[in-house]
Amino acid sequence: MPKVLIIGAGGVGTVVTHKVAKVPQVFTDIMLASRTKPKCDGIARVIGADRIKTAQVDAFDVWQLVKLFRSFKPEIVINVALPYQDLTIMDACLETGVNYLDTANYEPPEVARFEYKWQWAYHDRFKNAGLTAILGCGFDPGVTGVFTAYASKHHFDEIHYLDIVDCNAGDHGKPFATNFNPEINIREVTQRGKYWEKGAWIETDPHEVHKPLNYPNIGPRESYLIYHEELESLVKHYPTLRRARFWMTFGQEYLTHLRVIQNIGMASINPILYEGKQIVPIQFLKAVLPNPGELGEHYSGETSIGCRIKGMKNYKEKTYYIYNNCKHQDAYQETGTQGVSYTTGVPAMIGAMMFVTGKWKKAGVFNVEEFDPDPFMEQLKVHGLPWHELHDVDLEV
Repeated sequence: MPKVLIIGAGGVGTVVTHKVAKVPQVFTDIMLASRTKPKCDGIARVIGADRIKTAQVDAFDVWQLVKLFRSFKPEIVINVALPYQDLTIMDACLETGVNYLDTANYEPPEVARFEYKWQWAYHDRFKNAGLTAILGCGFDPGVTGVFTAYASKHHFDEIHYLDIVDCNAGDHGKPFATNFNPEINIREVTQRGKYWEKGAWIETDPHEVHKPLNYPNIGPRESYLIYHEELESLVKHYPTLRRARFWMTFGQEYLTHLRVIQNIGMASINPILYEGKQIVPIQFLKAVLPNPGELGEHYSGETSIGCRIKGMKNYKEKTYYIYNNCKHQDAYQETGTQGVSYTTGVPAMIGAMMFVTGKWKKAGVFNVEEFDPDPFMEQLKVHGLPWHELHDVDLEV
């Protein structure tokens, strides 16, 4: 019977564990592991300690992982730890014959750069081992890729233009906080922008390109072109794309804080010597910023994330907008977390469900858009992320 091992006890790990525990007909045994076992124990107590086993593990250490995998014998590992740890967890999966799923692609700690090449290089090893690795199964990346696959399957003969739009219109009441791991979040949003057009990648300065876009139930929000990892895989798997971009909303107060953090060097990933010790400024900053996993109680408002697509159907031009809105307070009432953690954690559970039920199961390393989107889309509605479609509308982009 399927056992699942979840690695990572932050906000997303909390959501994944809650959601996995709600489908005992799919996952019979659950273990939650992280570097800090008391965090796992606390999550398990809330859900029901009789259902959740817990363990301590350093996800940077392959042999600690191997020992844990051999002891628990999971069918699949859901990796919601740090992106830096993707490769060590994949190595441990290969060593022990365990299948793999994550929500964010690998990036080296010393370079603020996400790229799939390191994980795609594992394809033959997973294929030869008869194992499945599912990459980027959060919301973005994740659901955005499934939305694109669904649009391609049901509504388009060719997709020419894709704009992924991500709006968080919530208010957590803090002067400055990030919605997931501060170190990863700040690295992501401060790097140079990049988008695909006419067969080439075009780079921009950070936050250089922006415009107001209207979001359902929210209204207009200033949206900034940034680079996001699913663009790389979607461009690869949909070669008819003439342009692919990613937009994210930021408030002016957030951007002001971000500029100050950058200007005083606190966003740096280069170690400095402080009182005889090497510290990384952004890691110190992470320690003093609010914990994203604890923002949910006072969070109001909602998120809106979707895909705005233009292409051809039956030799006619067509536009299409598919999206989900998620209220922070609904997420908190169910799982004790805010909406950004919820929208990432729910798809991770569904992806693992797709694997153990045999719907997403093939040997090798795959992005989510390479699987049949239909069963995944059905489960989004069941597990708290209903989606909506608009046809032949002004995409604003």
